[in-house]
Amino acid sequence: MDAEPRADVLPLGTGRAFADGAGPAAPAAPTFASILFLDPARSPPPADPRVLTDLNLDQVISALSKGREEYDLVPLLSVPLPDLDSIAYRQAVFRDLESEPIRAAVESFASGMASMRHALGLVQKLRNEFQRARWHLEAVQEYGRAVPQLVQALGAAAPRSDGLRSLLLYLRAYVDSGPFRSLVTDAGRLRSELDGITYCVLVEGRRVTVSRYSGEADYGSEIEATFRRFPQGTTPNRQFRRTAWDDMDPVEEEIQEQVARVFSPTFASLRTFPARHPDFADPAVVRFDREVEFYLAYLEMVRRLRAGGLEFSYPEVSDRSKQLDVRQAFDLALAEKLRNQRARVVVNDVMLDGPERIAVVSGPNNGGKTTFARMFGQLLYLARLGGPVPGSSARLFLTDRIFTHFERVERTTEMRGKLMDELVRVREILRDATDRSAIVLNETFASATVHDALFLGRRVLEEVRSRDALCVYVTFLDELSTLGPETVSVVSQVAPDDPEVRTFRVVRQPADGRAYATTLARKYGLTYDRVRSRVGP
Repeated sequence: MDAEPRADVLPLGTGRAFADGAGPAAPAAPTFASILFLDPARSPPPADPRVLTDLNLDQVISALSKGREEYDLVPLLSVPLPDLDSIAYRQAVFRDLESEPIRAAVESFASGMASMRHALGLVQKLRNEFQRARWHLEAVQEYGRAVPQLVQALGAAAPRSDGLRSLLLYLRAYVDSGPFRSLVTDAGRLRSELDGITYCVLVEGRRVTVSRYSGEADYGSEIEATFRRFPQGTTPNRQFRRTAWDDMDPVEEEIQEQVARVFSPTFASLRTFPARHPDFADPAVVRFDREVEFYLAYLEMVRRLRAGGLEFSYPEVSDRSKQLDVRQAFDLALAEKLRNQRARVVVNDVMLDGPERIAVVSGPNNGGKTTFARMFGQLLYLARLGGPVPGSSARLFLTDRIFTHFERVERTTEMRGKLMDELVRVREILRDATDRSAIVLNETFASATVHDALFLGRRVLEEVRSRDALCVYVTFLDELSTLGPETVSVVSQVAPDDPEVRTFRVVRQPADGRAYATTLARKYGLTYDRVRSRVGP
C-alpha cells in the first residue's frame, strides 16, 4: 500500500524525468512568491481613489496603516482581488492567523525583522567604519534568529492554508541551504570573537594606551565597595542617556582604533563582514515580512471591534449568484470612530434576493441612509480583500468594479453647474459599468426639482436594470422604489414615540411616503382616530 503523503508538505509536482540509466531527477527546490497574491505577476489594478473616499474606505485604510508606515500598506489595501481562487487563498491565511500560536509565531518574526531593519538604518547614519560594520553584524544576527524561529514555531503550529504551508516548505529548505548556514556561521563566529575581547585602558594625563588584558586587578569593584558606605539618593541625578546611534567622540574613536590594532585579525574580519554579506536577506523573506503585516493589521482591527461586541465573518463569495445576504452588518469606518468615542454601533441587514438588484433607500434625513449605502459598498470591497467582513454572516457577489456618486463641493473653476456635474459623472459610471459591477448613488440629483429628479432617477435606474448591475440608490423620491421586481424598498427608521429620534435602523418595507408622516401624526395627536374623537361625530 502506498504511504500517505505528509500533511505538512505541499506536492511540488507529479512529473518525473529520468536520464538514460539514471535514477529519478532531484526534486525541484521549493519556491515561494507571495502570501497575498496567487500570482504576483498578475497585479490587479488599484481601486479608484474617489470610490475609496466616497465609501470612507480611505479612513479604514488609514486606520489599518497607522503605526505600520514602514510597511507601506496603503498600496496593498487599495488593490481588491480579481477572482475567487485569490480570495479563497487569502481567507485561508486569515483563518490560520486567527490561531494564537500561528499569529504569535508571525508576530515574533516580524519583531525580529523590525530589529534587523533598525540595525541597518543605523548603518546608514553612522560615520565610523567599525561601528557601521558592527551594526551590520547585528542586523545579520537578528535575521539569522528570526527566520529559523519562524520555521520552528510554524512547524509546531501546523498551518492549514496553502500560503503558510508553502512558505514553511520554502523556509525549511532555505534555512538548510549552504548560503544561509554560511551566513549564520560567519556572523556567530565573528560575534563570539568580539564578545571575547578584553583589554586594559591606561590613562596618563592626555595619553591613552590600550593593551591586552592579562589578569590585572579590577579596581571597579574596590571603588564601588569604598563608596557604598556613603548615603545614596541625597544628590541630584546627573546621569544622561545617549542614543544607540550616536557617533563616537574623539576619545572613544582613539580607544577603538587602538583596540582594533591590538586585535587586528578580528577587526579585519569585522571590517570586511558587510562586503562578504551585503544583501543577506532573502527577497522572498523580505516580501513576506511586509505582506504579512496586511493580515496582522486587519486582524488587529477585527479584534478591537469584536471586543466591543461587533461580529465579523468570512463571506461566501460567488461570481454567479447575485443574491446578497449579510446579517448584523455595519459601517467599518464609523464603527472604528464610534469605538474611540465609546458609542454604540447600530447594525443592519443587507438582502437582495431572486431578481432583486437595486435597493432604493429612503426615509428621514440623518437617519442612516448614507451610512447604509457606504456599508453596502464597503462589504463588497472588503470581500475582495479576502478578509472577514463586518457582519455575523455574509453571502456576497464578486464584483468587477464598484462605482460611487456622492455629493461633492461644487467647483467654481468650472463653468457647468452642480446638476451638470452629476449628470456627467453618472454618465461615466453607466458607460463603464457591466453586469458584474456595483453602483452606489447617494442623493443623486438632489439639486434638481422633484419632477426632474424623478425623471432622471427613473432613467438612471432603467439603465442600471438593463445592465443587471447591483445598485444602492439613496433618494427622497419614494416612487423610485416601485419600478419593477429588480427594485426593493429600504427605509430608515425613527423611534415610534418620537419622530425626532433616529434609530439608524434601515429595514425592508414599502416606501409609501406615509410611515414618517404617521409617526409625526402620532406624536402631535393628529391621527385620524384622535382627530375624529376630538371633533366629535
